[in-house]
Amino acid sequence: MKDVIDALRPADAAAVADSLADQRQTASAPNDNIGAVIVGQVQAMQNALKEDQELVVLCTAGLETLRVLEFFSPSPRVLVLTGLDTERTITRVICPADSLQLVCKPMPVQTGTKPARIRFVVPKPKA
Repeated sequence: MKDVIDALRPADAAAVADSLADQRQTASAPNDNIGAVIVGQVQAMQNALKEDQELVVLCTAGLETLRVLEFFSPSPRVLVLTGLDTERTITRVICPADSLQLVCKPMPVQTGTKPARIRFVVPKPKA
């Protein structure tokens, strides 16, 4: 049991925990707009990346797993995610923000490629 716990606690775990606390303090959004909170958290994670990293955001909906490349929030409670499925087909997931589950992780960029950055589309104001 001790070996398992030690494997999950790297020597720099305290520094990582402090860095996460700093990110949470700078990434705040209105609590009543769930879509804005989710988008704000993803933006904060992407902004914290090093030059040789990219943020991989995965969303599983039904039988599809999507690598998210764009977020659009047409309303405070709905998110539209655009990205690539496992067959590299451009795919969209439209869902209520309060039921969305994402897996987000920084990954090193493959040698010789530039990092993919997630795009955040802001809805146009109504005239």
